[in-house]
Amino acid sequence: MLSDNIKSYLHLHFIVFIWGFTAVLGALISLDALPLVWFRMSIAVVLIYLYALVKKKSLRIPLKTLLAFLVAGLIIALHWLTFFKAIKVSNVSVTLACLSTGAFFASLLEPVFFGRKIIGYEVLFGLLVVAGLYIIFRFEGDYFYGIALALSSAFLSAVFSIINGKYAKLYSPTVISFYELLGGVFFFSLYLLFSGSFTIQFFNVSVSDWLWLFALGSFCTAYAFIASVQVMKFLSPYTVMLTINMEPIYGIILAVIVFKEKETMGLPFYIGAAIILTTVILNGILKNYKRRAK
Repeated sequence: MLSDNIKSYLHLHFIVFIWGFTAVLGALISLDALPLVWFRMSIAVVLIYLYALVKKKSLRIPLKTLLAFLVAGLIIALHWLTFFKAIKVSNVSVTLACLSTGAFFASLLEPVFFGRKIIGYEVLFGLLVVAGLYIIFRFEGDYFYGIALALSSAFLSAVFSIINGKYAKLYSPTVISFYELLGGVFFFSLYLLFSGSFTIQFFNVSVSDWLWLFALGSFCTAYAFIASVQVMKFLSPYTVMLTINMEPIYGIILAVIVFKEKETMGLPFYIGAAIILTTVILNGILKNYKRRAK
């Protein structure tokens, strides 16, 4: 019988695979990054609310917690905004590879949030990820703007993961997901409203884009978001963040299958990606060894 930790770890890899497919959907959708994220989060909020109604789950939380969730929602919304913008100005492969730096950011931020000592091997693994990124950056310098956006997205992802790590054990995944996604919709709606972007053209979306958006908002967001919060009840934010480094591997494979030559990169790129994959495997082996040694 698998333990909750092992089942959560396997479930997390499935979620990360879905997130890898998210990047492909972002490239398939013709909308700009901002409306893409707004529609994605709006669809997810509606679906999660309907799910809560059907399951008769209470969404009541203290006002202070609500405000924290809304701010976290803004962070994840900005993460997705920079993520999809990076895809639009570069490509899926470069964007996903740069997201791997999230583990390094998490290794530095988690001790600050949780008040524990910095663990040496976590920093080492983070540095290995940076080394892989350096190889990619050195030989794919034409994508500088996309790389900068993807690095910003990775930092925001690490911050968001750590914030959720503090609340995952206190509230249900449905409640957390609903209010965080609602926060993203709320803040982006304010910006769109005051910038005069809510026009007829904004809602003029093609049928194919609506289909991809629904897949993105339902399976890749509503389901994956709730499930990712659930696994954080059993896994540390750093383990979650480092496992997310598999997203580039899954996403790059899917992108090459879907877009073929457009996503085919040079050998140094794949060397950097291989370093990232090796780091993830080593982390899993080491953590498993430490658990058995206790």
